[in-house]
Amino acid sequence: MLYLFDGNNILHAGSFRDRRELVDRLAGHVAMEGARGVVVFDGVGDDSVVGPLEVRYAVHADDVIERLAADHRGREPVTVVSSDRAIRATAGQETRRVSAKTFLRELKDERAGPDTLARSTVEDALDEETRRRLEGWRRGY
Repeated sequence: MLYLFDGNNILHAGSFRDRRELVDRLAGHVAMEGARGVVVFDGVGDDSVVGPLEVRYAVHADDVIERLAADHRGREPVTVVSSDRAIRATAGQETRRVSAKTFLRELKDERAGPDTLARSTVEDALDEETRRRLEGWRRGY
């Protein structure tokens, strides 16, 4: 499974502090799904990899997302996450297309779960050094 994310769309549709917070959240989601992903932001920046998520910058993010969807949709399941109707229309019938707001609702539901208050997380039981090491593995360093 390949996720293609329109970074600026998702950033502006959500309540993220900055790009880094969004990238961390997307990397966690993709890892939990056992998938891989590419988030593309409009503008200039340093391309990087955070676990199973590639972070790319382009003059026109829409063009990169459309090209990636076309290149991969015949070989593997592709989900395009963008609020831009043009991208969703040109991504192809073989792709799953989701608006940024719909994706963020799914992401919130996934994180919260039905019994969040009654549930503890593994993270709650970890010491700081273990958390740091796990985060390093997740990020690939």
